[in-house]
Amino acid sequence: MNIAASIVGDVAELVDAEGAASHPLFAQVPRSVSFNKLRKRLLRQVRQALEDFQMLKGQKRWLIGLSGGKDSYGLLALLLDLQWRGLLPVELVACNLDQGQPNFPKHVLPDYLKSIGVTHRIEYRDTYSIVKEKVPEGATYCSLCSRLRRGNLYRIAREEGCDALVLGHHREDILETFFMNFFHGGRLASMPAKLLNDEGDLMVLRPLAYCAEDDLARFAVAMEFPIIPCDLCGSQDGLQRNAMKDMLADIERRMPGRKDTMLRALAHVNPSHLLDPKLFDFAGLVAAAPSSE
Repeated sequence: MNIAASIVGDVAELVDAEGAASHPLFAQVPRSVSFNKLRKRLLRQVRQALEDFQMLKGQKRWLIGLSGGKDSYGLLALLLDLQWRGLLPVELVACNLDQGQPNFPKHVLPDYLKSIGVTHRIEYRDTYSIVKEKVPEGATYCSLCSRLRRGNLYRIAREEGCDALVLGHHREDILETFFMNFFHGGRLASMPAKLLNDEGDLMVLRPLAYCAEDDLARFAVAMEFPIIPCDLCGSQDGLQRNAMKDMLADIERRMPGRKDTMLRALAHVNPSHLLDPKLFDFAGLVAAAPSSE
């Protein structure tokens, strides 16, 4: 049976017009047809990613990285919804790494997580001061900030007995990373939906790989998530990623549907039609001798 068709059918049956049989988190959501379609689409795309990349293989307990932004809130809500329906047989632990940013509202995330009954851990590590000290004024904070945050999340995942660190990167994050590497790094690489860490003891999973950022933004507004803005990366203008985001948005405006096409292209690679001799044995290509007939 076609996996995609099966997933579509499963979710369509489970999400009715009234939003029945779902996690209590959805008790106060809009009962509109448009929201129901949005939620159904996001659930379908998450399940498709789980299937395509075998994210549930051998998994028992996940650490969900929760930043307080729309994407990580959406990730948690969708995974809770699937778990509630019996479609996600893993334990979920939400984790926020408080990085010491000035004026960070420390009460927001623990209060919210308690209110929806989610197992969670709030960890304080002042990586903000390290980033501000090490990165020259005007340079991009994201790279160092990300490395420090990821290292702490790996440690916490191990301490919590988790098999995987689960992150809220979506379709646009994957495409933007690809073009950043393409234009600035001179290589074809992006964010994989499933990755084994360097130590080989934890998986990094991105179940939102097929989800559009615009859909997640609309979902966050409808769900009334208590969004916490980032005052570190968000304070800098002219980042390379913003340039890629603008470029992709312009392409999508002029040619609707191109983002989905580009994402599909990342899943259909033909090494013999690229230029990397490490991926394809160009030296071994030999033309057949002309026929004597």
